[in-house]
Amino acid sequence: MRLIITILLPWLLFFTIGRAGAGIICIILQLTLVGWLPAAIWAVCSLSQHNTDKKIEAATGGGD
Repeated sequence: MRLIITILLPWLLFFTIGRAGAGIICIILQLTLVGWLPAAIWAVCSLSQHNTDKKIEAATGGGD
């Protein structure tokens, strides 16, 4: 579900993963049609990194 959000509304993904500053920058970037594609690519990369961070956190015992 997050991947669909990432492609259609890249800025919304950043708010769902707790990166509001990046979300605001992404909104500004997405306001131009030229900036929409880089915003979507940036959001997909950020989603991938977020998933990797969650897996590492779970494997190491939750970051305690």
